[in-house]
Amino acid sequence: MTRETITAPDAPAPVGPYSPAASAPGSELVFLSGQTPIDPTTGGLIEGDVFVQTQQVFANLDQVLGAAGLSFAAVIKANVYLTSMDDFAAMNEAYATVFRAPYPARTTVAVAGLPLGARVEIELVASSRS
Repeated sequence: MTRETITAPDAPAPVGPYSPAASAPGSELVFLSGQTPIDPTTGGLIEGDVFVQTQQVFANLDQVLGAAGLSFAAVIKANVYLTSMDDFAAMNEAYATVFRAPYPARTTVAVAGLPLGARVEIELVASSRS
């Protein structure tokens, strides 16, 4: 099977061998790779607490969604990875600035570590069906 990949010139460059987003030809689903709070201009992790880091993650995801011709309104599933569940409330506060009811489905889990020492990473699944 082939895949269609999406690049986002204004989002951070991937830190490994993956595409910022991909979909299967003919599918309405777009899978966005996890984004961490990397500043796209410096390529480095931004300073700040989890609220600030989550805001940067969403700014990066917004760039990838835009490159796919989509917005946060098209998101149907979010997977959130935190290095500590103590950061859940701050992440949730930033999350609530992006999504409104009806909310996408979501999973939030704590992990042992994230790339570059990030405290949060978020991946999305969006639908191009209008």
